[in-house]
Formats: sequence, structure tokens, C-alpha cells
Amino acid sequence: MDKAKILIVDDDPDLRRGLNLRLRANHYDTAYATDGFSAIAMAQKEKPDLIILDIGLPAGDGFVVLERLQESASLSAIPVIVLTARDPQATREKIMRGGATAFFQKPADNAELLSTIRSVLSPPWPGTVATMA
Repeated sequence: MDKAKILIVDDDPDLRRGLNLRLRANHYDTAYATDGFSAIAMAQKEKPDLIILDIGLPAGDGFVVLERLQESASLSAIPVIVLTARDPQATREKIMRGGATAFFQKPADNAELLSTIRSVLSPPWPGTVATMA
């Protein structure tokens, strides 16, 4: 069985590096994008099984990325976990309405994030994605 591929979209190199190490240690393949424009291009190229998305990005913020993903027939089914430093009170509802599967405030609890990733990538029955907020 192939490893699940996760696209990490964040402009913080330290966060990307840390997530990459954790995800690879847990047997996931990773790809990267550092801004909103490249996030869509990488999603189209890599066809990831999951996207971890920051909201505060250059060249199109995470809200724009969510919108573009939802508008694309080939990308709209990819689950998105938002990992952001933005105020959860002001952004959680908008993020979830935008199509995100889950929301985490930075810095996220690594065990909880990995548990959510596993849950999203292993839905309880075919064709179903668990929604967690």
C-alpha cells in the first residue's frame, strides 16, 4: 500500500520542517507550498490525500486557497486541516464554512494533530470524511 501524501502549506520554514519530520516519522509522504498561489499548483500536481493549510499566507491567503480548492472538481474532495495562529473565535466558523475538515490553533498539540490526520485519512466507511473542529 502506498503512503498517504500530505501537502503542507505554510510560509514558516521552521513549522514546515517540524511537520515534515513528524509526518515522515509516522510514515506519510509530504510535499510543500509556501503561498496561496503555489498551494493550488502543488495540489494539482501532487494530488495529495490531505492538505495542512495555514491561513496567513502571501499570494492568496488560506481562505482564497480553500475557496479555489472547493471550486475545483479535481481538488474539492481533498480534506483540509487548517493550522493557523489566527484568533479561533474570529476564524473557526469561516474556515469550516469554507470546506475545512478540521481546525487547529498554532502551536498545535502534535498527538492531537496526528490523531486527526489518521482519522481523516481512515474514515469509518468508504466515501465518508470525519469532520472535527
